[in-house]
Amino acid sequence: MHRSRLYGLFLDTPDADAAGAFWSGVFGTPAAPDPHEPQFRMLAGAFPGLAVGVQQIGPGDEPRYHVDIETDDIDAETARLTALGAVEINRWLDCHILRAPGGHLLCVIPVHSDPALFDAEARTWP
Repeated sequence: MHRSRLYGLFLDTPDADAAGAFWSGVFGTPAAPDPHEPQFRMLAGAFPGLAVGVQQIGPGDEPRYHVDIETDDIDAETARLTALGAVEINRWLDCHILRAPGGHLLCVIPVHSDPALFDAEARTWP
């Protein structure tokens, strides 16, 4: 058995600074660079319990949204999602990048949230 939960929603754009400033104004929270992953501008507090951020992508890439699913077993969660129809398209560090039916991107990542939040909100899967 393993557990997982929706960790975050990310707005992917070729101009993270401009988009970060815009979404900062929309949500009323500062767009702060992530010290560990500088391609992100995090919008802490935009949605309690959910990481929200803007991610810098390549200049030729189309703007898009993606979600991160955090889990205590990356391989098991990736297998669960591929059984549902997702296709693994890449890996980056500990992140498995999948494309869901319909074309949306999602990343399966190790637990990033506070352990108490993960324990309270994660679902258990067989």
